[in-house]
Amino acid sequence: MNICMIGAGYVGLVSAACFSEFGWNVTCVDKDPQRLEELNAGKSPIYEPGLDDLLQRNMQAGRLRFTNELGPAAKAADVILLAVGTPMRRGDGYADLSYVYAAVEELAPHIEGFTVIVTKSTVPVGTSREIEERLRAARPDAEFAVCSNPEFLREGSAIGDFMHPDRVLVGVDDDRGRAVMNRLYKPLALRNAPVMFVGRESAELAKYAANAFLAMKISFINEIADLCEVVGAGVQEVASAIGKDRRIGDKFLHPGPGYGGSCFPKDVSALIRTARENKSPVSIIEQVQRVNDERKIAMAHRIEAAAGGSVRGLTVGLLGVTFKPNTDDMRDAPSLTIVPMLQERGATVRVVDPQGRKQADPLLPGVIWCDSALEAAEGADVLVTVTEWNEFRGLDLAAAKARMRGDVLVDLRNVFSAELAHAAGLRYTAVGRKPDESDLAPARAALRAV
Repeated sequence: MNICMIGAGYVGLVSAACFSEFGWNVTCVDKDPQRLEELNAGKSPIYEPGLDDLLQRNMQAGRLRFTNELGPAAKAADVILLAVGTPMRRGDGYADLSYVYAAVEELAPHIEGFTVIVTKSTVPVGTSREIEERLRAARPDAEFAVCSNPEFLREGSAIGDFMHPDRVLVGVDDDRGRAVMNRLYKPLALRNAPVMFVGRESAELAKYAANAFLAMKISFINEIADLCEVVGAGVQEVASAIGKDRRIGDKFLHPGPGYGGSCFPKDVSALIRTARENKSPVSIIEQVQRVNDERKIAMAHRIEAAAGGSVRGLTVGLLGVTFKPNTDDMRDAPSLTIVPMLQERGATVRVVDPQGRKQADPLLPGVIWCDSALEAAEGADVLVTVTEWNEFRGLDLAAAKARMRGDVLVDLRNVFSAELAHAAGLRYTAVGRKPDESDLAPARAALRAV
């Protein structure tokens, strides 16, 4: 089977590499010369565990190629997948489909024989039909079917998600198109992965609904965490208790500084916009978005309170800046709100992240970059966990305390044990757990002085 993947970003690159692992011939088309140079050298321009090995193996086998020439790849393809960006549009929060439609316009002259055009990008309801209309207008002579095949890949575990999916969702209204898509995913079906065929609109909406629901669980547990702190409950105990209910499940019930990344913020926003335009508002999801935006701001205030009411003149050591571990993605990361707020209030910020520096450096001007968690703790008055990288879980808190000038540890991911933190001589603040009175005393004293 010959596949043309338009776009070598996160979704396109991971999908292209995995399809080639099936044994299909995949040509990935991208216009970024620097990205193509890295890819043709067998190196992924994004950090994703296992991706470099997958690329190199299939390139050496001759099944995976990268080019900036769309024509030859599209003409030879049985399936053309659109995996271009659909960022949040400025002003109204809707998905920007300009890259999708530009790709459609460019590929139209090159369709030869029956070809299936697949939207792999996350697109609003009705986009597949709009693509079909545009292609019919540009190529009334062409034989093709347009399908929706949204991805459900988690950054940091995308290859495993592709190879062992909960489900493969295909929106298709054409029998020939369905037969081609069935063949495309046959290797997964043979492993008993459920391949679901639904209507195109259903597939498009299901992607947004899934991400909005997961975002809702995050905002929900963050609000419950705040309530736990007030009433003396422990959010981890509460989350564990409700997560045992199979109707709820234990995923995405971990409190923290709010969600970020390439999907949740823009997909929640796009779903809200779609609902409003169709006069069927999703008020619950609108509240999810508000809670998340406010959450990131509240975390900066939490750090300030733990420091005694002000961070002016203090040094804050920050562990992690990416929106989640095992990725270098900085899109809508909580750190992009927290760090500038701390700087505006007069703090010096020392930062460490195992993979995020390249992407984060231009986004976080003025921070001091460190090579380890202990280096970030050097001279710090406050140490803050923002991203739960595994490297930080094993941090020797006593050694960190010895490097610090102060004694405050603010754990926004509940990575550490309060007992171990106290044993190391640290005043410990977590999320969703009532602080010890001894930890609150300095902040209360500072407030009384004001």
